[in-house]
Amino acid sequence: MDSTYANILDGKALAQRIQAQLADEVAQLLSTFGRPPGLAVLMVGDNPASAAYVRGKERACAKVGIASFGRHFPTNTSQTELEQTIEALNQDERVDGILVQLPLPNHLDAVSLLHQIHPDKDADGLHPVNLGRLVRGESGLRSCTPAGVMRLLREYQIDIKGKQAVVVGRSILVGKPMALMLLEADATVMIAHSRSQNLKELTRSADILIAAIGRPQFITADMVKPQSVVIDVGINRVCDSSGQSRLIGDVHFDTVRDIAQYITPVPGGVGAMTVAMLLHNTVLSYKRTQS
Repeated sequence: MDSTYANILDGKALAQRIQAQLADEVAQLLSTFGRPPGLAVLMVGDNPASAAYVRGKERACAKVGIASFGRHFPTNTSQTELEQTIEALNQDERVDGILVQLPLPNHLDAVSLLHQIHPDKDADGLHPVNLGRLVRGESGLRSCTPAGVMRLLREYQIDIKGKQAVVVGRSILVGKPMALMLLEADATVMIAHSRSQNLKELTRSADILIAAIGRPQFITADMVKPQSVVIDVGINRVCDSSGQSRLIGDVHFDTVRDIAQYITPVPGGVGAMTVAMLLHNTVLSYKRTQS
């Protein structure tokens, strides 16, 4: 690779190593406790992107030795039926992790369903109790995508202490927990978003720039500090002129990699780490119930 290009933070390779470690751990735990960890992914409707994500999660479970208790519901499924399903899974001792695949059809209340998952089975780390534990610096299940970012930074020995970190995006899925995790690691943290004034000045101040704004190639080279670390959380499906669809991130990769010191690709960066952290959370929850 040309030495002027940024180093690639290879989330896909790290995720594969994490899965291999988890597979070894699960095999040992299975012989001790007599049952595998269990994950239930609930999907409603037929969103093609969601279906692809769920298939990927189920394949990853199979590789690691986690039992899948996933269910696929038709689009017109009622809130009550889903609530009853979650309650049954909360009581099911074979199930250690529960995840509701988002987005849900418009007639369903996603927040209410997420609240219904028992905090200790909240594989996505999004329950208010787990977010509260994060705020307080207590142990608990961590939100998978930002936890995956932190694991990737650690793997590449990127120093966070005292560094200026700018998170572009304030969602409860990524932006807010990401900022808290960086703060916990002693970064100086700023959250920017679509309504921030002088956004370019803010992003150019970042030693570590996290793009989680959900806009294709929004972060361009003139928004990036030279020799910074750029983490692209975006996953945007776009069609080219021939009608072929492909995934691109929130960062304009081809130009930003000339400026940054480290960068994550899309695909092959943060997305793979999200799934690895989901499996990690499921195994963690399983170990807690068995101990």
